Amino acid sequence: MFTGIIEELGTVLESGEGRLLIHAPMVVSDSALGDSIAINGVDLTVAEMGDDTFFANLMPETYRRSALGDLRAGDRVNLERSVRPSDRLSGHIVRGVTEGVGEIASITPEGEALLVQIAAPPELLRYTVVKGPVCIDGVSLTIIAKDETSLMVSLVQYTQEHTNLVSRGVGAKVNLETDILARYVEQFVAEREAAGEPA
Repeated sequence: MFTGIIEELGTVLESGEGRLLIHAPMVVSDSALGDSIAINGVDLTVAEMGDDTFFANLMPETYRRSALGDLRAGDRVNLERSVRPSDRLSGHIVRGVTEGVGEIASITPEGEALLVQIAAPPELLRYTVVKGPVCIDGVSLTIIAKDETSLMVSLVQYTQEHTNLVSRGVGAKVNLETDILARYVEQFVAEREAAGEPA
C-alpha cells in the first residue's frame, strides 16, 4: 500500500522487455530484496539491488494496464516505497494497481499553481468525483473538475518541483488509479440488485 506522496525522482537506466533498472539512491538506502516500490504509480517488486540502483521485473499485464512500456533510458520516474504501519497517511490510500492510462491534455498556469487536464477513458472516469482522490503516475491528487472525457487537477509548486508530471508535458501518457471505495460500492449494489434485494 502507498500514499501517493512521491519520495524521490528516479532515473531510468535501462528499460527492456520485462525489466527496468532505476537509479534511486534515497529509495534504495533502506530497501531490501522483495520490497514494493511504486514506479509512476505501479507497484513493482525489488528483484535486484545495487548501491544506488534497483531492478524490477514487469509482466505482460503491467504493460497492458500502464504506460511503463513507454519508458526509456534517461526518463525521470516518480518513486514511493510502500507505507509502514507507523507512517502518516498524507495522501490517500493507493494500491499501486494501475487501472488504465490517461493522457495529459493541457497544462494551464493559475497563479503559482498549474491546472492539468487529463483525458481519461470513461470506464475510469465513472469512479471519480469532484473533490475526490485520484492517483496520477503515483501522485495523490484531488480532482477539481471533470466532464465526460477528462478530469482536472491543480498542482501546487511543491508537486511541480518534486514529481515528473510537469516535465512530461502535453501528450504524455500517465498511469491512473481511481478510488477503490467507489468500485466496492458499485459491486455491492450490483450484487444486491442481481439477488433481488434492495440496494
